[in-house]
Amino acid sequence: MTITGKTAFSLALAGLGLAATAASAHVTLERREAPAGSYYKAVLGVPHGCGREPTTSVRVTLPEGFISARPQPKTGWTLAITNGAYAKVYSSHGREIRQGAREITWSGGNLPNEHYEEFVLVGQIDASVPAGPLYFPVVQTCANGENRWVEVPAPGATAHLASPAPSLTVLAAAPSAPPAVRVGNLRIEQPWSRATPGGARVAGGYVRITNTGTEPDRLVSGATSVSERVEIHEMATTNGVMTMRPLANGIVIAPGQTVELKPGGLHIMLMGLTRPLAQGQSFKATLVFEKAGSVELDFAINAIGAGAPAGAAAGGHHHH
Repeated sequence: MTITGKTAFSLALAGLGLAATAASAHVTLERREAPAGSYYKAVLGVPHGCGREPTTSVRVTLPEGFISARPQPKTGWTLAITNGAYAKVYSSHGREIRQGAREITWSGGNLPNEHYEEFVLVGQIDASVPAGPLYFPVVQTCANGENRWVEVPAPGATAHLASPAPSLTVLAAAPSAPPAVRVGNLRIEQPWSRATPGGARVAGGYVRITNTGTEPDRLVSGATSVSERVEIHEMATTNGVMTMRPLANGIVIAPGQTVELKPGGLHIMLMGLTRPLAQGQSFKATLVFEKAGSVELDFAINAIGAGAPAGAAAGGHHHH
């Protein structure tokens, strides 16, 4: 597929769950949903100051169940982490976790009222966190005064809040990944996709492929039960501009290499969806490799905007 013009590209991004949302008057989280048991990148968007005063400090209180948090430093700002005990003992990668970051503050900066900025941290939503809202109260301090984005609705309440705390909807923990599928010298793991919004005609397919042999192989084509055709694409950001292009020659998997097809990078593009992709369902897909041949997979459908399942590789290419 050749993308021409802003409209076509926007439709493709919507199908991949990457559509941008309009700026909010409140401090909000960029990504609003994530499953329990997953790692989550919290991007707090600060859209304005206090009245017309510049922002000089942003402090976020981390909710119970959001563990092992690590903030991203910002040039020109001083970073402070307040650690404390968790209300319960959590387990991660076979070890007990009893305490960690409970509050993170970026201070000493100067963010003019006319500018927008993001403050970023990563952490893990423990698998025990129930489905529903998780709140990240934020206090935004300015040169004279502050905005307290700390209001949390009472259970069952629908009233509008003047200063709502940024919230994340926790989804039920994703089921454990099925066992790897082997075809030829390739090991294929974690095939998944994202649910699509109404009317979307495209979607992305993601999977991890490891070549355990001594010769390279190549992913050359595919087909699914939910689309008219499949193309192999690469998405990249160059100089702040997101681009997507088809890979006519497919994707090479070198000996000993793991290639991760994932959002924002290499992926399978499902063109001409024949039905919407609904979270919790799955669809059949056949991938065709130059040497290993064809293999049929079940692609699990995760939430709109979902990240890679827990255990997925962090980068696109890995050698062993």
